[in-house]
Amino acid sequence: MRMNGNAIIITGGASGIGYAMAKYFHARDNQVLICGRREDRLAQAAGELPGVMTFKCDVTDANDRVSLLNFVKQSFPDANILINNAGIQRDVDLTVGLTDFERGENEIRVNLEAPILLSALFTEYLAGKDNAMIANVSSGLAFMPDMAFGMPVYTATKAGLHNFSIAQRKQLAPLGIRVVEIIPPAVESELNPEGRQKRSGGRPLGFMSSDEFVEKALAMMAEDEEEIRIVQARA
Repeated sequence: MRMNGNAIIITGGASGIGYAMAKYFHARDNQVLICGRREDRLAQAAGELPGVMTFKCDVTDANDRVSLLNFVKQSFPDANILINNAGIQRDVDLTVGLTDFERGENEIRVNLEAPILLSALFTEYLAGKDNAMIANVSSGLAFMPDMAFGMPVYTATKAGLHNFSIAQRKQLAPLGIRVVEIIPPAVESELNPEGRQKRSGGRPLGFMSSDEFVEKALAMMAEDEEEIRIVQARA
């Protein structure tokens, strides 16, 4: 993959892995558009990365997804790469029926439904563009659910995204769109801070930093890897 001269859309790009990717691509002469739900974090990212564009968007909302596509067509027309990075993680106790599942945000809508529908919405726009790509950020826990039994919905959504990526890759190849799956191990981020604190007992977690992960992962992307696995995720 050519790693410069692209116009890249990153969902959930104002923090964590998404923000680290925005920094990486911004430093390599790419145009970058990050979208997210929090205006304050988008403004902070824009201030730290001059020239990066931002767009407030909830990827679970159909109208917001269409608004993002329309914004791209008008204000970011060279877009050739979509990175589906937005995601959430929750501890869910299945022994209490629907109570715990319904208490917080819906991981199925954010982690699985949104990237599927956003990809479908952008497919026609990306088809035939030079260096066109859709990248889906899943998780090593998609393959090791027994290591995250407290997060059953999260692991299921990421396993679903993995399988979707395989089918999407085969279907979109004739359109000239590469499909890459980025499969992180445990990475420092704002993902599920309460659950992480509970499991660590306040001890340092020793997770890989987002910047280190992105450096390693995108180096593999440059070598045309289709499933990018780092350390524990590779094992």
